[in-house]
Amino acid sequence: MAKIDPTLWHKLMDSLRQRHPTLCRQWFEELEPLSLESGTLLVRTSNSVQQRYLQGKCVPQFTEAAQTVTGKLVAVTFINAGDIAPRTPSNGSGQSVPPAEEFIHDERESRLAASPELPPSAPGAPGASNFAGNSRALGSNGADAWPRHDPDNRPNREDEGDLVPDYAFSTFVIGPENQLAYAAAIAVSRQLGTAYNPLFIHGGVGLGKTHLLQAICQSVIQRDPGLRICYLSCDRFVNDFLDCVQKGEMAGFRHRYRHVDLLVIDDIHFLAKRDRTQEEFFHTFNALFDGKQQLILTCDRYPREVENLEPRLRSRLAWGLSVAIDPPDFETRAAIVLAKAHARGVRLPEEVALLVARRMRSNVRDLEGALNTLTARANFTGSPITVEFAQETLRDLLRAQQQAISLVNIQKSVADYYQLRVADLLSKRRTRSLARPRQMAMALAKELTEHSLPEIGDAFGGRDHTTVLHACRVIRGLLEVDGKQKEDWDKLIRKLTE
Repeated sequence: MAKIDPTLWHKLMDSLRQRHPTLCRQWFEELEPLSLESGTLLVRTSNSVQQRYLQGKCVPQFTEAAQTVTGKLVAVTFINAGDIAPRTPSNGSGQSVPPAEEFIHDERESRLAASPELPPSAPGAPGASNFAGNSRALGSNGADAWPRHDPDNRPNREDEGDLVPDYAFSTFVIGPENQLAYAAAIAVSRQLGTAYNPLFIHGGVGLGKTHLLQAICQSVIQRDPGLRICYLSCDRFVNDFLDCVQKGEMAGFRHRYRHVDLLVIDDIHFLAKRDRTQEEFFHTFNALFDGKQQLILTCDRYPREVENLEPRLRSRLAWGLSVAIDPPDFETRAAIVLAKAHARGVRLPEEVALLVARRMRSNVRDLEGALNTLTARANFTGSPITVEFAQETLRDLLRAQQQAISLVNIQKSVADYYQLRVADLLSKRRTRSLARPRQMAMALAKELTEHSLPEIGDAFGGRDHTTVLHACRVIRGLLEVDGKQKEDWDKLIRKLTE
């Protein structure tokens, strides 16, 4: 087996970063080129999730880079370290040397597990199905950490590449708006079917729900390959159901979704108005719950707010633990930008991250989109990423964000939500029915725009800046003690930022 020249590999990675800057990740440094012979470049990955992701999503880009630096027709193939046949020692003993087990220890998980953050339990690219298995971690005493299932009953792993290696617990940026969801995800990944069942994660688009789902799946996969995992979008579940009904294959459908240890469905609100699918999911839910098999679901709103769902199904969704993910605050947004830049090997000045975080307030996807734009232009032009460079590159994007969340939009959204007129919010009347919505609107203006307190006061009927400051303090206090006010706040935030 012909070894590859390390210099050639470095040139390949440099070419990849130059041509596809948004593709590269820090964990690419873990890739090991094994050989280059017969027109095939063999590359070893650290685990099966990386291997299937790269083989399914990145072969064309790696092939292009390989052909660029070699000047030859080269095909790139990725293999998992655990799939390589054991080697025979050179001393001729004939004894096979098994590949070393790898176990990645996340310090954040250890700290979390050691602290009681959760109360006692009361009872991927996303959209494709995943029946996944992977390498198994061992307990400290050498015994299996989780019981092994019959190998003959292991799940189909063809679609495991839809799990994105980036979406791990170690890459999830924790803030006050998502820390409970993160803690719940960690707990469930370690105690399937017993910690919180079902786990229901709700929040707006692009806030990290799918990241947590995939992190749970990858964590479970690392612990035991025998556990049967099904990860898919609700849209895929619906389409699969309709297809099986049409083909008369409902027995296979029920076996596929009920004989699993973990069923994970993203965007469960797509069940709305689909009566037959709701009926089938209701029975699937019952079968899994009764069998102490774990369910994890995500939605864009609270369970009781999902319209056109059967009451009995809405009740089931509320059986376990429901946790919210809210839009990230300024500090979390800045941390997310810096973390994603670091993961891609991008040197991003902190002041640039602060600029992006300050001006883009909606969700994580928009932050990532801004980072992609900066990275791509910097690579194409060879320019360093400075504040001036970022302002010029993101000018149109930042302007669109600013226009989307204006004082006028906030006033109109709050008035519509509370069934008032905008003129009522701007009036001098101080009745409770007007005062609280007005304070809510002022607090939202302070949270979502860059306007100063005097500017906000002027926009609300010429009020003094101290009135705005008082409104912000009142609302902040209510959010900590009043569930209804917190619910109103979350709904308005989602309405204004999505």
